[in-house]
Amino acid sequence: MTTRPHITTTGPASKPARTGGDSPWPDAHDNEPQWPITTWQGWEHFATTPPPTPPQPGDTPRSTEERLVYHSASVTVRTPSITTLATLATQVRTLMLLGHHQQTTARPSLIVTGPAEAGKTTALLEVGRTCHLAHTRKHPAPPGRTHQQVPVAYLLVPPGATAKTLATEFARYLGIPVTTRMTQTQITEAVCHTYTAAGVRLVLIDEIHRLNPRTTTGAEATDLLKDLTERIRATFVYTGIDVASTPLFAGVRGAQLAGRASLITCGPLPARHGQTRPFTDLITDMENALDLNRHTPGTFPRHASYLHQRTAGRIGSLARLIRQAAITAICDGTERITKKALEAIRLDHLAEEASRPRTRRTATTA
Repeated sequence: MTTRPHITTTGPASKPARTGGDSPWPDAHDNEPQWPITTWQGWEHFATTPPPTPPQPGDTPRSTEERLVYHSASVTVRTPSITTLATLATQVRTLMLLGHHQQTTARPSLIVTGPAEAGKTTALLEVGRTCHLAHTRKHPAPPGRTHQQVPVAYLLVPPGATAKTLATEFARYLGIPVTTRMTQTQITEAVCHTYTAAGVRLVLIDEIHRLNPRTTTGAEATDLLKDLTERIRATFVYTGIDVASTPLFAGVRGAQLAGRASLITCGPLPARHGQTRPFTDLITDMENALDLNRHTPGTFPRHASYLHQRTAGRIGSLARLIRQAAITAICDGTERITKKALEAIRLDHLAEEASRPRTRRTATTA
């Protein structure tokens, strides 16, 4: 007898009591959801929790702990120079309308690609959040409905993905019961049935570069994705690192994917673009979002060249650098970010390698 799939909609478990009251450090788990974002409960928490907002004139000053929590979160800043998010949102909305009534073939999809730390996942999550909120506002759940709406699904391609492990990730998102004795076909049937019943309209799949159709297991996982795009009435959007240069677009399967998917490249932010300075615009917005008591306005734009060289224009590396510097400034009591403070921060290895000065080797004579 096959267990009928269901959607787990129970709320997060209650938070544990806080310990270590004499510690100057905040409890790292105080504001974390109890479910990962790759589950419905975690996604719903992410989508419906307002993102952190910069301090406004007249606001009651935040406590030290509140400011540490604020700077540890990813604060979204919107700059007119950054068009990737707007372009992605428009493309996704158009593809959702285009494929909504398509029945017989795989619906058109979208791939967001680019180098590591270029802000691909952040853009994907923001578009997913927008879609979730727009759908739930337009289609409120009727009174007495036992299950919440599930307009968006978000999952990661597992390392060394096989068709079965990938299908299991789809199942885990909605809490579909999966046992070790179930076959891939049984899991896939449960996934297609439940995703359709739940009304999933947008499927976001991260780390797509992990798929390698040149291997047997990778080819089977790629075939599963194609099958799901035909059977689930949803638009699929993928992100991955430099997808066009990976085996994902190679061979017959790659040609099929390339023929169905549009490509949006999310690259490092240039210091100059025509008459504009998109990187300076971004760091100015990030500086305005700081919640420090003694920071000097204009510090970031003054050091724009240094910040661009230090992070190679990668938004992820830049955000980490500024957030880490802000947290350090609060903890050591300086309450401001200077170039010296930025130089003391150790960044991710990719950024450190990119910013390291390159010296020419000189020949030596005996």
